[in-house]
Amino acid sequence: DKLGIQVGSLSGGQRQALALLIATMTPIDLLILDEHTAALDPRSSENVMELTRHIVEEKNITTLMVTHNLKFAVQYGDRLIMMHRGQMVLDITGTEKSQLNIKDLTEKFDEISIEDGN
Repeated sequence: DKLGIQVGSLSGGQRQALALLIATMTPIDLLILDEHTAALDPRSSENVMELTRHIVEEKNITTLMVTHNLKFAVQYGDRLIMMHRGQMVLDITGTEKSQLNIKDLTEKFDEISIEDGN
């Protein structure tokens, strides 16, 4: 129902959804998402993440998602890598990843920050 509307008049979430759809219209092997929900309200963020999950699973696209949203990192990622000052400080997959929750991830982040003096 938005086909006649100019892109500039779409909401942020609608623009992100459109960008995602355009990026995945042709077959791709890798999708890189850099904070693609950061500027969105909570409902739009959830909608864009669900659309992302649907497209990635349907098209079987390897995806690298950069996010500061710990909930999304835990909820959507198959593998979780935490970076700090350009270094990989955490790499979690498999059973350990499936048992991880936001509290655990926050504690790991705090440990790394304390070790670094922050």
